[in-house]
Amino acid sequence: MRFVALGDSLTEGVGDPVGEGWRGWAALLAAGLAARGEAAEFRNLAVSGALSRDVVEHQAPRALACAPDIASVVVGVNDTLRRGFDIHAFAAGLDRVCAALAGSGAVLLTACLPDPGTMLGLPAPLARPLARRQRAVNAVTHALSARYGALHLHMAQGTWVADRSLWSADRLHPGERGHRLIAARFHALLAAEGLAAGDPPGQEPEQPPPSRAAALRWLLTAGTGWLARRSTDLLPQLLALAATEVRHGARGTGGRLDLRASQALSAALAALPAPPRARMGE
Repeated sequence: MRFVALGDSLTEGVGDPVGEGWRGWAALLAAGLAARGEAAEFRNLAVSGALSRDVVEHQAPRALACAPDIASVVVGVNDTLRRGFDIHAFAAGLDRVCAALAGSGAVLLTACLPDPGTMLGLPAPLARPLARRQRAVNAVTHALSARYGALHLHMAQGTWVADRSLWSADRLHPGERGHRLIAARFHALLAAEGLAAGDPPGQEPEQPPPSRAAALRWLLTAGTGWLARRSTDLLPQLLALAATEVRHGARGTGGRLDLRASQALSAALAALPAPPRARMGE
């Protein structure tokens, strides 16, 4: 059993420290794929900060070379945090990755994710543009998951967002409890398909959840650096988007922004190549 994980910091394991590095949901899941006494072959190609373009250009070729039985592709949040966000490019790139991996015989694992504006508790004019982008990313992920028969995990709402015990101090990455829950949910999906022979990952954390003091320390140290890095790229545009939100809100025309986003999403999905069966004339 070969399992390869592609994506960004979520899949890299940020928020679930073990020793000097990260473990994360993918490693926890890998430990429960093979029967007792056996071990799955696991490669984690995810890199913190990765965009969908990085998955297409760098991670996917390496994943295909591993000839995986299972491949997880969870990406998109970093795309929403970039000035050059383009739902057309995101859809086309993710389709290429999913088509290649599914075409190689791998079972795909995918997930939709909460938007960072909500997780960080940003003011509404700043949060709405990010939420609109993440909804579009999730819609593309849903569509491609259905197209390629992926096992899909919904993490965009409900307890994933409301239960703070699932999240690390940065409020953007799962903590150990969150990573364990993700691993357990994916394990259940795979077990239902007869693809996970081992025990499911335990859901009780080995480390205590982050304290308020830890969250404050993150905001004053790593969080400041994270915000500074994003500010040079996203913040100027985000402020302009927020001004547009306020202007449309005052006029009562906020629905136009949702309509534009919906039209862009529809166009991006319509521009994708036909599914494999249609291309083969089946």
